[in-house]
Amino acid sequence: MAVMSELGTDLDRWRRRRSAVAHRPTTAPPRVVVLGAGMSGMCAAIGLRAAGINDITILERADGVGGTWRDNHYPGSACDVPSHLYSFSFAPNPEWTQKYAPQSEILEYFEAIARRYSLLPICRFGVEVESAEFDADRALWKVRCAGGDVVEAEVFIAATGQLNRPFIPPIGGLDSFEGTTFHSARWDHGHSFEGERVAVIGNGASAVQFVPHVAAAAESLTLFQRSANWIMPKPDRVFRPWERRAFRIPVIERTYRISIWARLESRFTLMRRRSWLRDLVTRLAVPKLEQVVRPNLPRDAVVPDYPIGCKRILISNDWYPALLRPTSLTITTPIRRISPTGIETADGVHREFDTIIFGTGFETTKFLTPITVTGIDGADLHETWRSGASAHLGMSVPGFPNCFILYGPNTNLGHNSIIFMTERQVDYVVRCVQDLWQRGPGRLDLRPEVMVASEQRTAELAADTVWLASCDSWYKTADGKLTNNWPARTTAYWRATTDGGPQDFTYTELGATPANA
Repeated sequence: MAVMSELGTDLDRWRRRRSAVAHRPTTAPPRVVVLGAGMSGMCAAIGLRAAGINDITILERADGVGGTWRDNHYPGSACDVPSHLYSFSFAPNPEWTQKYAPQSEILEYFEAIARRYSLLPICRFGVEVESAEFDADRALWKVRCAGGDVVEAEVFIAATGQLNRPFIPPIGGLDSFEGTTFHSARWDHGHSFEGERVAVIGNGASAVQFVPHVAAAAESLTLFQRSANWIMPKPDRVFRPWERRAFRIPVIERTYRISIWARLESRFTLMRRRSWLRDLVTRLAVPKLEQVVRPNLPRDAVVPDYPIGCKRILISNDWYPALLRPTSLTITTPIRRISPTGIETADGVHREFDTIIFGTGFETTKFLTPITVTGIDGADLHETWRSGASAHLGMSVPGFPNCFILYGPNTNLGHNSIIFMTERQVDYVVRCVQDLWQRGPGRLDLRPEVMVASEQRTAELAADTVWLASCDSWYKTADGKLTNNWPARTTAYWRATTDGGPQDFTYTELGATPANA
């Protein structure tokens, strides 16, 4: 397939685009401000620099690069996408120690990327961004930081991602608890669980990874979960020395990477509304799940009551063994309140705990919150998104010129690597920014008809997915709108981003009146 030839060629293509503006040597390229030094933000900076756009500032509220892999350092933290695909195509790492890399290796990889591509000098760490406002008269963005500092740039790229704001449910009495509490994304490594009665609220992707470690260390562990997850075996293993040597040969590493991508891409069949593969997997999985049902692990805590794929499919080899420990207990009764000494459930039972850990994920549907983003004529992006976030290919919204969002609405995946999607987005953004450079100072504003067609197409595709089935997930809003996932194969996204570009926008020269004004 044509997409396979694209894997691993992005950096070369971005470099070749330098010649696209060779006829305007006296025109300075637009300044770019990137919000976030995670995977997407770094990829954007690398792509823009390769294309000759060098005046870039990355604003990062933390003290280092890495994004979610800097924040989520809880025990057992790892990626559920094979390592060789969860890395930039232009910067392969033949030294991954195992098929599914742990958090420490992934963070080390991204820190190495920042050094290799000299990104640290353009990063401003410890900067909390409060607002971004487009100045139509000057055709530039004014990004205001806490403390009053303002960064101006012609192009604003938001790369804050979907998994950056921990969510703690508003349970009554939480502030009264006298023990220790923390969220998995703010793990307290100085806290000892020895001799403790530990409660874990939530059983998502993070909990599946840290619960086995806590269960092994604590006197007892009680898991409070709303619904069961579909959990599949994790086909993980350590790479042998000869395999790592082989991965140093580019053609072998590239072939292995493509094979992973193709295998994961085939799994999108599970995400369709009607899927023979899902029916088959369900028939095979349910009997095996029922075998682990015990008095301390009831059936409704093991066997999901919704179709596979409606919520994120998780992989683990030690989740059920951890819950089957004699010191573990799983509770599916809703929580009524938290008391100074423990947790009371809706059936009136009160259990005492020393520590409560929240494995409740992130505020995923509130993109760019709490940053105020203001576009043309005072348009508020969050007000525009009051019915649920949406953007053309997850990147652009009419009325917000020269603004691009990476890992934005409807760009998450339930079956493949988000880095594949990010590289497609950066390719699109680079072409648009280069077009702006070629044309001269002005603004690129997404054409409204492009947005309408994009939203309609996304809704049509979403209707054919299992994500709109009857389950609660972080993929959609409370009223059921799918805001997070791309509802098709990655090949479809690749085609859409390749076919689109500057032609999706209206260009207005600085000082001119927009045609639709």
